[in-house]
Amino acid sequence: MNLSPLLLFSGIFICALFPPTSCEQQRVPEEKLLVVTVATKETDGFRRFLRSAKHFNYTVKVLGQGEKWRGGDYLSSPGGGQKVRLLKEALVEMKDENQIILFIDSFDVLFASGPKELLKKFQQARHKVVFSSESLIWPDRHLEDKHPHVREGNRFLGSGGEEECGNNGEKGVFVVFTNVVVRVGGASSIKEAAWALTGEECLLQRREGNVGNYNPNVLKLSADIHGFIGYLSNIKEMVADWTGEDKDSDQLFFTKIYINPDKRKSINITLDSKCRMFQNLHGALDEVVLKFEDGRVRARNVFYDTLPVIIHGNGPTKLQINYLGNYIPNTWTFENGCTVCHEDLRPLTALKESEYPLVVIGIFIHQPTPFVTVFFERLLKLQYPKNRLKLFIYNKETHHERQVSSFLQHHGSLYQDVKFIGPEEEMDEAASRNLGFDMCRKDDDCDYFFSLDVEVVLKNENTLKILIEQNLPVVAPMITRTGRLWSNFWGALSADGYYARSEDYVDIVQGLRQGVWNVPYVSSVYLMKANLLRSELTDYELFNSHILDPDMAYCHNIRNKGVFMYVTNMHTFGRILSTENYQTSHLHNDLWQIFENPVDWQERYIHENYTRIMKDKLVETPCPDVYWFPIFSNVACDHLVEEMEHYGRWSGGDNVDKRIQGGYENVPTIDIHMNQINFEKNWQQFLMNYIAPITEKMYPGYHTQCSTPLNFVVRYKPDEQPLLRPHHDASTFTINIALNSKGVDYQGGGCRFLRYDCSIQAPRKGWALMHPGRLTHYHEGLPTTAGVRYIAVSFVDP
Repeated sequence: MNLSPLLLFSGIFICALFPPTSCEQQRVPEEKLLVVTVATKETDGFRRFLRSAKHFNYTVKVLGQGEKWRGGDYLSSPGGGQKVRLLKEALVEMKDENQIILFIDSFDVLFASGPKELLKKFQQARHKVVFSSESLIWPDRHLEDKHPHVREGNRFLGSGGEEECGNNGEKGVFVVFTNVVVRVGGASSIKEAAWALTGEECLLQRREGNVGNYNPNVLKLSADIHGFIGYLSNIKEMVADWTGEDKDSDQLFFTKIYINPDKRKSINITLDSKCRMFQNLHGALDEVVLKFEDGRVRARNVFYDTLPVIIHGNGPTKLQINYLGNYIPNTWTFENGCTVCHEDLRPLTALKESEYPLVVIGIFIHQPTPFVTVFFERLLKLQYPKNRLKLFIYNKETHHERQVSSFLQHHGSLYQDVKFIGPEEEMDEAASRNLGFDMCRKDDDCDYFFSLDVEVVLKNENTLKILIEQNLPVVAPMITRTGRLWSNFWGALSADGYYARSEDYVDIVQGLRQGVWNVPYVSSVYLMKANLLRSELTDYELFNSHILDPDMAYCHNIRNKGVFMYVTNMHTFGRILSTENYQTSHLHNDLWQIFENPVDWQERYIHENYTRIMKDKLVETPCPDVYWFPIFSNVACDHLVEEMEHYGRWSGGDNVDKRIQGGYENVPTIDIHMNQINFEKNWQQFLMNYIAPITEKMYPGYHTQCSTPLNFVVRYKPDEQPLLRPHHDASTFTINIALNSKGVDYQGGGCRFLRYDCSIQAPRKGWALMHPGRLTHYHEGLPTTAGVRYIAVSFVDP
């Protein structure tokens, strides 16, 4: 079929009227695109960049590998000239003039889509070279007027911007002078985004006096060119005039080309003003959101309603690109969850025990902490060959010397080596942690350092194996405080470098999103590869700072070295104890933890079969309306008895008793009341939590508030008070808990209900007798013939 000249002309005319989106140009083949980047060393950010490139099948050429970086420090001055030199040299070897070059950074860059979309958008730009754009100008603000105006979008060639911070005359208050905006991932104020990195640096430089290349009153953050795409011949023309030093500013070089009308026209340069291809985050954090759709994750610029292909965390937005990298490209989706969590693992299953990596476990006790004995019991249960473990134990607290000494005496020989630092050395927290790290750093056999604070409750015995298999530089198992959103990681940083809640923090803590997450802060428990300590982290004083706590100083230093920290919630690992209000004035202080750490209190002190009482019908009825059930662990019984004997002020067993209302006891015992050891509120909570539910099951229709004016421990001895004469209790019902064992600790004893002529002569340790107090259950305490018998008694609802 032949087309008439008129129709052919009409078609040409229509295509001339409409942009290429309507009449597509001939597509550039994807194989014509070459991604060029500079990386003189492999960093975590570089590896992330390569993963995203591989995900979309980009072809990448890396320049400068093995070279020493001479392009300057972006924190102190403009630089980056080394990249231009390397690019210019590499272009000489390229001969295909139709080849398209994408030149971008790599340490803080992600691909969000593939070559097909990028090339389509490049062609639609209808220029030979397209630069990324920004709303900020750098490095020379005096050139602002020479930048051509754009109809809509960013006016300036992509840069890292400039950041200044200074004291405004008020103590502790700092001002940010650039137009920064709310961060991606959860900042709560306009300032926070800028301060995410630069504010923290500014505070540190000002207060610590590390002036170096910095002015202590003004900190400038600079960066370099962040991305352009163009035809080989045009890019060759653009860099042909480069004669600068490696430390010179590549940003200024390209800016001067762009603002020169003749060169801009000759090379045919434009800006990606609406961020269709390139999204620089600095100065645009309020514009960028995550877009989840159909199993894909993109970054969307809501200001221009575009989906950028390349995302760059330039300038002070490193934490934001890390946040985005948790999702882009399809790292985590609602449909599939974490798609990369099982990649690049280091499996241990095929190894012999002698081949396992050697781990130094650093155990740190910096404050009085509950359940330290249980901590060491769990450490022993850790599923890892003990001959492949070395221990570094630091204990600042004399209160815990007994528990530490007991562990080392009985179990220290199981480990390959143990180093112990005690309270007498008066070492502070930062120094102890630095020393622990250095023990691993100097040990050529050390493969990992596992930092473990004593307040961590590791319930998962495979924690260490799981973390090693993740094969990450620094990785923490997520642990939380029971009943709270508090955890051992931060999803974001506040303006002053402290905690801020990221948009996904609650979902991660609650397990609604499971994965391995790049975060700016971890603490309490984490695993670090030892080779980092010998390479990137050779500075001995990683935990030292004049203004930051040791944990924050450590994470700050890690971030500054470009080392990624991760937290995993792919498994349930445990929890972290509250150390608030922990008193050390008793013999067994953990008994008082029912309010602060109720889960740990239950695990320690409540009978292991308690939760099965109703399901497995463990309640026995030895006498009419008398119920017998397990309630206390052996440890609870022992601790309560030892606490009372430690207190030692037993009553005389006389009728006159000033401790009770009225001052007269009709049927006295030799006892100590719970309120005498300041345990009354804790005992009341115990009754409400563990006795009341059983009461309401066994006495249907009766609801107790566990009002208990009398709670006490009774001591029976043959030569002191061997028995108790028949009596009624002043209660609606009574609880009687055996605290030691017949045949082991004493002979005889028991309880007899006279009306029913029914006796319980062998009370089980930790089991409770529950019976009505008045009218029906007249009873007596049978004689203890040898040893010492202890019982805990409560007269409930008098």
